[in-house]
Amino acid sequence: GLRRGLRSRREGAPCLSTWLCCEGSCLNPWRSPSRGRGVSRMSQAGPRIKHRVSYFHDAEAGQFYLGPSHPMKPHRVQLAHQIILGYELHNKMVCFRPHKASDAEMKKFHTEEYVDFLLTINPDNMNDNIMSQRMKEHNVGFVGQYDCPVFDGIFPFCQLQAGGSLDGAAKLIDGSADIAINWSGGLHHAKRNEASGFCYINDAVLAILEMLKFFPRVLYIDIDVHHGDGVEEAFYLTDRVMCVSFHKYDGNFFPQTGDIVENGEGKGKFYSINVPMNDGIDDDSYEQMFKPIIRAVMGTYDPKAVLLQCGADSLAGDRLGVFNLSVKAHGECVAFVKSFNIP
Repeated sequence: GLRRGLRSRREGAPCLSTWLCCEGSCLNPWRSPSRGRGVSRMSQAGPRIKHRVSYFHDAEAGQFYLGPSHPMKPHRVQLAHQIILGYELHNKMVCFRPHKASDAEMKKFHTEEYVDFLLTINPDNMNDNIMSQRMKEHNVGFVGQYDCPVFDGIFPFCQLQAGGSLDGAAKLIDGSADIAINWSGGLHHAKRNEASGFCYINDAVLAILEMLKFFPRVLYIDIDVHHGDGVEEAFYLTDRVMCVSFHKYDGNFFPQTGDIVENGEGKGKFYSINVPMNDGIDDDSYEQMFKPIIRAVMGTYDPKAVLLQCGADSLAGDRLGVFNLSVKAHGECVAFVKSFNIP
């Protein structure tokens, strides 16, 4: 069940490498992404190729503030962007400013009442009696009392996160990119009618729904230290999306889901794969589990597109994480998934 108050959640922003997948060059001017349809792509593992990478970033995404005691620090997205510029990695990608997702786009997964609530709630009206009741219904509250507090600019914050993932999905669909990256994406805990675990809008679900318009099967991989419960729940009854989550699980660690026996229902039976792990797992042990499992999934499920959520809280030293992984291990996971040459 949901637990009120700050839980063992992530310290910082999650990432769409919440890989969608993408292209290559220019920083200025930032381009406005086209959102068309296109041709199918390679889906078989093959020799290493030069991938076209699309990268989505808006400086505004790093300007939001959830409160002094809140572990989620959106400004770290901007810090990551500065590192990308410092190493001149932007020269190896095509850089775009994402569109701000509309309320109509968010309602393709989330309920109309919940999206309208996010659109209207703000620090000035949160003490209103009616709004206070709606806050409880949607698991949103005061800083220091809830994982998902009300803060200034909550809806534009959600718009940018969701917009980057939707634009990334569009790039994969129209064939203009092999890999798409939304560094502020991957908000995998948000449910259809409520916020959860620092996540208000589930951009990963929205992106997958968009990809399902074109790709017959989508694979979702999650290497966040927390179980990707929101995404799994959204696709628990279908065989068109396979969810594979590598995470800490002991029955108490947030979100208290992700046991190995949770594997889907109905048409989705055995299309959810949970890999529970113990505290302190290191690079070698993680890779020894990740690679054989993903290799088997690729060979059996034959996905036509992949969304990879790379939650940074599984790295060693994270304020809320319990794993002992290095950036090299995360990179190895990404490189392994890329080796299959699937969008």
